[in-house]
Amino acid sequence: RYRYYQNVCAQSYSFAWWDWARWEREIDWMALSGINLAPAFAGQEAVWQRVSTGAEGRRGPGAVGPTDPRRPAQVYRNLGLNQSEIDKYFTGPAFLAWNRMGNLHRWAGPLPPTWHLKQLYLQYRIVERMRSLGMTTVLPAFAGHVPQGILRVFPRVNATRLGHWSHFDCTYSCTYLLDPEDPMFQVIGTLFLKELIKEFGTDHVYSADTFNEMTPVSSDPAYLSRVSSAVFSSMTGADPKALWLMQGWLFQHQPDFWQPAQVRALLHGVPLGRMIVLDLFAESKPVYQWTESFYGQPFIWCMLHNFGGNHGLFGTVEAINHGPFAARRFPNSTMVGTGLVPEGIEQNDMVYELMNELGWRQEPLDLPSWVTRYAERRYGAANAAAAGAWRLLLRSVYNCTGVCVNHNRSPLVRRPSLRMDTELWYNASDVYEAWRLLLSAGAELGSSPTFLYDLVDVTRQAAQQLVSDYYLSIRQAFQSHALPELLTAGGVLVYDLLPELDSLLSSHRLFLLGRWLESARATATSDREAEQYELNARNQVTLWGPSGNILDYANKQLGGLVLDYYAVRWSLFVSVLVESLNSGRPFHQDQFNQAVFQVERGFIYNKKRYPAVPAGDTLEISRKLFLKYYP
Repeated sequence: RYRYYQNVCAQSYSFAWWDWARWEREIDWMALSGINLAPAFAGQEAVWQRVSTGAEGRRGPGAVGPTDPRRPAQVYRNLGLNQSEIDKYFTGPAFLAWNRMGNLHRWAGPLPPTWHLKQLYLQYRIVERMRSLGMTTVLPAFAGHVPQGILRVFPRVNATRLGHWSHFDCTYSCTYLLDPEDPMFQVIGTLFLKELIKEFGTDHVYSADTFNEMTPVSSDPAYLSRVSSAVFSSMTGADPKALWLMQGWLFQHQPDFWQPAQVRALLHGVPLGRMIVLDLFAESKPVYQWTESFYGQPFIWCMLHNFGGNHGLFGTVEAINHGPFAARRFPNSTMVGTGLVPEGIEQNDMVYELMNELGWRQEPLDLPSWVTRYAERRYGAANAAAAGAWRLLLRSVYNCTGVCVNHNRSPLVRRPSLRMDTELWYNASDVYEAWRLLLSAGAELGSSPTFLYDLVDVTRQAAQQLVSDYYLSIRQAFQSHALPELLTAGGVLVYDLLPELDSLLSSHRLFLLGRWLESARATATSDREAEQYELNARNQVTLWGPSGNILDYANKQLGGLVLDYYAVRWSLFVSVLVESLNSGRPFHQDQFNQAVFQVERGFIYNKKRYPAVPAGDTLEISRKLFLKYYP
């Protein structure tokens, strides 16, 4: 029934700075790909902050369009919160995904009034376009997280402070969760959803995640059932036809807590059939298999594939080619669809095309012949070398088996140390050979934009492998006190390979740091906003928090970032190792981390403007790298 698309995290990792033109493109791609169920999450903070009263209440349920801006009242203000309490709650735009799930508050905020206004207008257009193309939109609902100010206004309200999230302390995490049995839960939840429906109309599907990566205060099944029942009641209070769409990530993320009894209790707090669970990481860690198909609640078999929007060729093609069919054949299967749920997009197009294709199939595909046809479709012409390159990539880098988690851990994009992970799940020589084959197709396919994109991506992957080789040489030289070898390997890495990689990336629009930063600035309506948004954008792809709390989680390989962030770290690392050999003093990782943190933070505040227009000839730069480095 369903072909679902989007991950709540992608709203921040990929869509944060999108304008309508970019949204329109994406929604058209969704329609072309047969997607018929997707979230429409923009503008929800505006509804929390600004909702209208009076004549507004008489609009029809399907009405979509701006409310009267002269008559602002606010859900939070209706509840008696003041602006500074609201400002201390919302994060900055690049971190809103985690604010919505109750993980973070305040970090990189506050949100300017103009942000709310622009997001509202985007949302009107997004829901209108999605519905006009026959898609079912999913709107956000109240999951129970509230600003601290609620406790001032309602001192007797029963709210529990959740623990800290990830590596953040309570300055920016430890959100308050309203007890589902407190009468205010229904009041707030229904008030918010009614306003949202009044503003945007509804297709009766709502998303809420109360315990995403957060441990509930009790594992008592009766308590967990009451929580889900309360969340669902606040939905049906606003829309009697409500259907709850919930991410199933929590079950595989904290399996020690979510034992069968706890999972069943949470799921059975909602009438069977009134909830759809996203089996979010089904290609690697399916939950349906150990929960008897979610104990009778319908689910969507989802491919997560990507974390943090990282670059890096990766796929689990065998798992996705067979997984959805196995799920349909599972005893008493409640599977109702397939889904794509990457944390970030604009990487590994082939995997998403394959997954979309499978939504229409009765049985697994013959992958080598599928990928041969894919290459022809993608480049607009048949080419034996290009097809050969794709078959090599398919069997190697795209065929991770077992439990695969695609977090790019390459030394290239991680803080240097003497204990870095260089292991690969594939044969590196297959990527080098695919690079050679793609380059040989350049004369014939060089005018295809998709070919040039793939050439950058495969060359980038080869360079990433080479960085690991040079890292191993650096480490080996340091450990055997071989100063000349250390200087040679370090010198090639820092002064040639990384600058060459940066110039390759800078030759393509989709691999530019400037594109990400300038789109952040373009969202602003003043210089002050532009600076705030740019700092949001820089922090997300590097430190991810004030002190490297989730350092390099959202790493990207972009022209400008490689040279001014990753290469500077490597330069410092090599010089500290050289100094250690020269002076005879041991290398201390802790001291290096303190020094390199200044470099990382320095990048965020360097105020340099990066080009948003590519420079250089991609084919020529790739060929130059190939002649120098092809092993």
